[in-house]
Amino acid sequence: MKKRIMELIDQQYKSPKGLLGVYFGEKMVLQHKIETMWTLELLDLKEQDHVLELGCGAGYAVKKALSDSPVQKVVGLDLSNTALISARYRNKSSVKKGCADFVQANVMNLPFDDHTYSKVFSIQSIYFWDSLSDTVSEIYRVLKEKGSIIITLSDGQDGKPWKGVQNMLTEELLPIMEGCGFKNIEMKKGPRSRGYHTVVVMGDKLM
Repeated sequence: MKKRIMELIDQQYKSPKGLLGVYFGEKMVLQHKIETMWTLELLDLKEQDHVLELGCGAGYAVKKALSDSPVQKVVGLDLSNTALISARYRNKSSVKKGCADFVQANVMNLPFDDHTYSKVFSIQSIYFWDSLSDTVSEIYRVLKEKGSIIITLSDGQDGKPWKGVQNMLTEELLPIMEGCGFKNIEMKKGPRSRGYHTVVVMGDKLM
């Protein structure tokens, strides 16, 4: 029974569904506020930026990006229709003005033209990507020349490293990004959020 409950919780974190999914979407908003604000600070959004968030959930980061920076348009993408309903409601005035848009799709197959976005970011969603190589390749494709990516995640808790996540970063993600053509790749440690160790992986598309 415990295993089944944990599987249900994990599924709701990956792709919230129904009323329970609405609850988990709002829970994630509260849980991830610290790393969301840090990520937006690192993005340093400008008025002319075209911005895409992968795994936008209930739309909190999109709302903060539009309210706290001069950027004029942010697109949020998520696999969960439940999450996107919440995101559109949270950003209803921005959606009406055309400043925010929300798209349901898988990160492995982004429904956008090549060279569309100057900034792509993701907060605490990389764990749910089915294929790192396919997703990173898609990110590179939709980025403009001199565009950049920021991926935020946790790699430990309460002073204890998560070896599996750390190995995924060093042995998979970073080499994949380099292989796709990303430059200036770096990893930075960030603030702790609820005891979790926050890190970002950053890279630029220079062509």
